[in-house]
Parts: sequence; C-alpha cells; structure tokens
Amino acid sequence: MVNIGDLPEDILLDLLSLVPGRDLLRNCRLVCSHWRGLVDLGTLWKRKSQREGYLPKEPDRSVPDWKNFYFLCSLKRNLIKNPLAKDGFNHWRLDSNEGDEWKVEDLPGAHGREFPFPHVQKYFVTSYGACVKSQLITLKEEGYWNELMDKAKPDIVVKDWYAARFDCGCQYQLNVKLLSADYTVLEEFNPEEVVIEQWSDAEWREISYTFHNYPSGVRHILFKHGGQDTQYWAGWYGVRVTNSSITVGPEVAG
Repeated sequence: MVNIGDLPEDILLDLLSLVPGRDLLRNCRLVCSHWRGLVDLGTLWKRKSQREGYLPKEPDRSVPDWKNFYFLCSLKRNLIKNPLAKDGFNHWRLDSNEGDEWKVEDLPGAHGREFPFPHVQKYFVTSYGACVKSQLITLKEEGYWNELMDKAKPDIVVKDWYAARFDCGCQYQLNVKLLSADYTVLEEFNPEEVVIEQWSDAEWREISYTFHNYPSGVRHILFKHGGQDTQYWAGWYGVRVTNSSITVGPEVAG
C-alpha cells in the first residue's frame, strides 16, 4: 500500500505548502526526521509565500530566509489600534490634555479639507494647550516572537497624517521609540516640530519614516504625537491627526 511518505518530494512539498504556517512548525515538523527536514527547507516557505501572494516588491531581490519572510508577510498589518478615531480615544493614552482637551471631529471639519482616502471619516483634534497622546505596542503580543525580530530585523515603517485649519496656525509633533524589554530606548525617530502658519492651504500631509537595521532586542514600540494651535483660541483650532500606522515587515508586490 502506498502512503504519503512514498510521494515524490516535490509533490509532498506542494501538499505541505497548503498547511497553515504555524501548524507546519507545531505539528508537521514533529512527524518524523524526513518531514522535519522538509519543513526546514527554504523551498517550502518560498512555495508557500508564492501560493499566498507574498512576493518581494523587487522580484530580483534575494530573500535570505523564506520562512521568516513568510511569517513577516502573514503578520503584517497596522499595529496602531483605533487610528481613525472611530472608537473615540479607546486604546490611546492621553499624555497631555490641556486647553479644551483632545476632541474627535468628522471630516472635513470647519475650515478643513477632505482626506485623500475615503475610508477615513474622522480625526483627532488638539486645543490651545499642549495635547499629546500615545500607544505602546508590545511586539510579542502582536505575534512577533523575539528570535524573529532579532534575526530578521524587519523594517518598521511609521506613518502619520496631520493638517491645520485654514483660519488658524498650529504645531505638530511626532516621536517614535524602539524599546527593549526593560523599556530602554534602542532607536528613536524624533523629527523637528512642524509649525503651520495661519491661512495655510489646510491640506492633509503625510510624514513617514522607516527603521532599518536597528539594534537587536526591540520588544516594544512607543508611538506619540500631538500638538496645539498657535493663536491660543478657546476651542479646537489646533493640529488635526488621523490614519496613523506602524507596520513591521517587508514590502510585497501588489
């Protein structure tokens, strides 16, 4: 009688590429030494990546570890929770909440502009006192185990969007830290504060930064942003922010 172990290796690799990635490691790899060897092959993880549409954005770019590449692609998503203000201030810590405090408003808002992407319908807005909010991301809780982060050192991409009202100037600030297990700062993105003058175009602007080849030991990411208006008017005339994102992993085609 023919059993699965009698199949040609190429066909067995194709069958294994249909199995969920974590099951390959937790179950299939433990079946026997032959299967362990197959699961450890980069060929299997390359086929699995291709099958699920995970291909490098640059096709000619070499992939040093297809297993890590697959898991990073499968995990990739926005790690910022409630970035569009749909749930008020849930998941955000209000580090500074001065003036008339943070508020959520609907786009485009008074003397504002529509957002470039239609799925964004709300934004957070600051007041005449300093308003700063933050989120702490623990990578292990999001599925990124320590060895994966330390070996692959995947790109960490930070994006944020901000805008002013047409009739009032404002200040905008962003700070992102890569932290160790004991919250030591390993690397930091701390751009200069942006000042937008009164009677601006009120257009939404994106700020983006990518952490490359950072030190080993990154276990948390601290994202912090905010600002205030420059006229010190009562109400909510300060900078507006929305659509914040942090993603971890390679760029893929499409």
